[in-house]
Amino acid sequence: MTKSPNRLLGVVFGAVYILVGILGFFVDAPGGFFAQGGEGGLLLGIFEVNPFHNVAHLLIGAALLIAGLSNVRAAKATNTVVGAAYLLLGLIGLFIIDSPANILAINAADNVLHFLSAALLLAVGLGVERDVRTTRTV
Repeated sequence: MTKSPNRLLGVVFGAVYILVGILGFFVDAPGGFFAQGGEGGLLLGIFEVNPFHNVAHLLIGAALLIAGLSNVRAAKATNTVVGAAYLLLGLIGLFIIDSPANILAINAADNVLHFLSAALLLAVGLGVERDVRTTRTV
């Protein structure tokens, strides 16, 4: 792997999110697959999860890991897209915590983590390796 910050971040975040997704399945979520806020299990005693949330972590982790292992362009694009998605999820999470729309069982700790992930992914995805284009030119 090259000394690319985007590739390194993609691999590290990807591995961590896959691990979190796997560990989440060992947490009891009595509310079922789409257990809403307050019904999910607590990962590490603070992060609320349900099986749907765990699957999301696995998919996001896989995308980051695969892109990070692929090439700089893929890692940069994936870091930026996932960072933007986490920023949006963090904003939405502020409004859905206590609502039936909270099918990811998001709580305040999840929101903080989503905002921190978004900030780091976007900072690296948009701020470094600016000479690498994320779209192809013909």
